[in-house]
Amino acid sequence: MAPLKNYQSFKNLPPLAGLASFAEASKPGMSVEQCTDRLKRFHFIFRRLHEILISKIPSQPIYELKSGFAHHAYLCAEHVQALRTRIGEMREPPLGLDKIPHDGLEMLMKEIQCAPNTAELLIGIYEVVIPNLLGAITRYMDETNRLTDAPSVRVLRFAHLELLDLIEYGEHAIAAVVEEEDRTASKHWEAVLQDCLDAAGSIDGSGSTGPVPHAIYSQAGFRYDPVPQRDERFEDLWNQGVNAEAFIYDPTLPAKPKTLMMLFKRLREIDVPEMMSSIIYETKGKPWEYYRDMTRQLWDEARHAMMGEVGFVAQGVDWKLARITFNWSMRLNTECTAQERHAVLYFIEQGLMTRTGKRYEWEVAQESGVPLMATIQDFDWADEVLHAAIGRTWYVPEFENLHQALAYGDECWSRILSNWEEVRDSGLTEHHNWWPSLYRNACQAWGIQPDPQVEQFDIDYNGARADLKSIQAGSNG
Repeated sequence: MAPLKNYQSFKNLPPLAGLASFAEASKPGMSVEQCTDRLKRFHFIFRRLHEILISKIPSQPIYELKSGFAHHAYLCAEHVQALRTRIGEMREPPLGLDKIPHDGLEMLMKEIQCAPNTAELLIGIYEVVIPNLLGAITRYMDETNRLTDAPSVRVLRFAHLELLDLIEYGEHAIAAVVEEEDRTASKHWEAVLQDCLDAAGSIDGSGSTGPVPHAIYSQAGFRYDPVPQRDERFEDLWNQGVNAEAFIYDPTLPAKPKTLMMLFKRLREIDVPEMMSSIIYETKGKPWEYYRDMTRQLWDEARHAMMGEVGFVAQGVDWKLARITFNWSMRLNTECTAQERHAVLYFIEQGLMTRTGKRYEWEVAQESGVPLMATIQDFDWADEVLHAAIGRTWYVPEFENLHQALAYGDECWSRILSNWEEVRDSGLTEHHNWWPSLYRNACQAWGIQPDPQVEQFDIDYNGARADLKSIQAGSNG
C-alpha cells in the first residue's frame, strides 16, 4: 500500500491525539491474541513478585529492606490490578489469569522465593526479574500499534516508570549488602535463573524456548517464615517498659514531649506489615481486590513507621534510645490464625476512629508547635480512615453484624493481652524504662532543660494492651 504523501493534520496539530505519528500508527503491530498472551505473562510476573515480596517481610531483618519490600509489593499489586482490568477488555472471558504461562517462568519465580539469603534474593528480584520484565514491556510498547492498543500502552507506561524506580533502588541495595563472596557463590544459581528465562523464551515469550532446568533451592518448596526478625539497631525486642498511650493521654503532660511518644508509636508500626504479611500470604482464594487493598494498608503501615523515623531525625533525636519491639507481630504471627489477626487489626482500627483516637493525636501534634508533626499525624489519620474502610469491606462481612465483628476482635486481642511477667521471668527483658534517656536526648536537641514531671514518667504495659479501650470508656468519644 502506498501511503498518502505529505499528509498532515489540520494546521499541523499533533496527530492522533498525540498517541503516535501516522508512520507509527500505520504499522500493523501485534494481534489481540499476541498482546493478550504477553500481558498475561506480565501479570504473572507482577503477581508472583508481589507474593515473594510479601512473604519475605517478617523474616527480613534489615528495616530499610523490610520497608522497601512493602512498597514494592504494593506497586506490584497495583500493576496486577491494572493488567487484570486491561486483559478483561480484550475478548478474554474467562480470563485464565491463574494459569501458569510457562513452566520456565514458574521455576524462575520459585527459585527466587526460595533463595536462602538476602544477597541472592536481591539479585534475583532486582538484577534478573525486574530488568527482564522492563525489557519485555519496552519491546511490547515498541511492537504494538500505539493507536489500536492505546489502553495497554497507557497501563504499561506506568509500569515502565515504576520498574525503573525499582531497578534504581535495587542497584543501591545490592551495592550496600551484597559482598564479592556473595557474587561468587551465586554465579551458578544466576545461570540457572537465566536458563529459566531462556526456557520460557524470555518473560514475554518472544524468543525461542528450551528445556526447563533442574531446581536448586526450590526442590523442597517454599516454607513461609512468620517469625519477625530485626537488625542490630533494634534492641531489647520484648521490652514493654513504656506505656506510650498512658503518656499521650495524660492531660497534665505538655504536647511537645508527647510528639516523641507519637513518633515512637509510628516507628513501632513496622510490626503491622510484619503481621499483615502473614494475613495476606496465608489467606487464599479471595478476589484480587482483597490482596490489593490489604497490601495498600500494609504499605501505609510501613510508611507510618518511616514517618516516625523521619520525625525523630528531623528533631535531632536518636530513635535507637527507644525500644522498638516486636511483641505484637511476634505473638500474633505465632499464636493466632490469619482470621484472628485480621480481627485484632480491625478492632484496633475502630478504636482509632473515635474522638480520642487519631483526631486527638493530630490535635496534640498541632498544639506541639512542631509543624512536621502536624503533617505526619494529618496523613496518619487519613490513612487510618481508609484502613477502617478496608476492614468494613473485607473483614466485617464474615460476621452477621458489626457488633459481632468487633466482639470477636476484642476477644482475640484479649487472648494476647500481656506477657509482661512471662518474658521478664524468662530473662528476655527487664522492661527497662527507656523514656528518660530519650527525653533528655530530645531536650538537648531542643536546647531546653528537661521537665522533671515529664522525665520521671514510669508507667509500663504490665497487664495492659496498646489500644484505646480503657481510655474510650472514660471519654466522650
